[in-house]
Amino acid sequence: MGIISEDIIKQFQNSIQSLDDQLQNTFENLHQGYPVEALVRFLKARDGNIPKAHQMLVDCLEWRIQNEIDDILSKPIVPVDFYRGVRDSQLIGMSGYTKEGRPVFTVGVGLSTYDKASIHYYVQSHIQINEYRDRIICPAATKKYGQHIGTCIKILDMTGLTISQLSQLKLLTVISSIDDLNYPEMTDIYYIVNAPFIFSACWKVVKPLLQERTRKKVQVLSGCGKDELLKIMDYDSLPHFCKSEGSGSGSAKHNRTRAGDDNCFSLDHGFHQELYNYINQQAEAVESRVMVSQKSFHVAFPKPDPNDEKIAQTIESELQKYSDPNGVANKLDDLAIKEDEEKK
Repeated sequence: MGIISEDIIKQFQNSIQSLDDQLQNTFENLHQGYPVEALVRFLKARDGNIPKAHQMLVDCLEWRIQNEIDDILSKPIVPVDFYRGVRDSQLIGMSGYTKEGRPVFTVGVGLSTYDKASIHYYVQSHIQINEYRDRIICPAATKKYGQHIGTCIKILDMTGLTISQLSQLKLLTVISSIDDLNYPEMTDIYYIVNAPFIFSACWKVVKPLLQERTRKKVQVLSGCGKDELLKIMDYDSLPHFCKSEGSGSGSAKHNRTRAGDDNCFSLDHGFHQELYNYINQQAEAVESRVMVSQKSFHVAFPKPDPNDEKIAQTIESELQKYSDPNGVANKLDDLAIKEDEEKK
């Protein structure tokens, strides 16, 4: 559904008036002073169907309350060396802004290994970046650019994508479900860069399974995408893996040796330094760092959308075609994600 009418928005507004105070309070944290824009996002996610959008919003607010999402930015992942391991294996960052002021977030899909911590730390880190984007980055951009900035764009670097990524499908499906159900329509466009053949093969079979609204958001660019991306952002906002042909995220060694202020995935990058310092400051403010141990902040994982599961199974099936007869690629059902051994 392209355009949400004012009448539909008004009906949706009326439908949430009966929400209790606790739900209203967390809704305020969600919309950051722009309730109508937030409601429109949930309406778009449910194709303008008010009852479905209402249920989606209520489920989201209850999820936030049950999992203390409003407080997640005061829950640091410690110690710092352990958190650095999370950052080095979950390649997410922010490289700058588009010319219109939308934040440019980046994901190193092909080289994220997710092998330095349990799934709970990666989910916690992902949600913290979402919340920091929504509560700090977007409001600051709104003030700077003089117009409401409530969404972002994402650049997905496929450098290094191999059959071994099959072992990450379960974790990625969990993260995707969290975003779809609780942060709907926050990304305007997904730019795919440095895509190897294996991505093209998977994309060919996955694309028909996506909703038309989602398909329209995905743009696969040639090479590192530099020329196309420079039409919507300045050079300084390009992520490091888009600044020259063949400059993908590269090997793990390549990522570690890049200057911290250039590699947007690195904990030494400005964005991650600001995020980490903010979380630690918030933790100190609420005195939550007293006797802090290495402990993840558990978030209940939503039940994956049936379509997301179908997409994951399709990707698995396609990747299996490229595995050797001895089974280099593991079956998704055999996936074992190590659980935390937390210090109480």
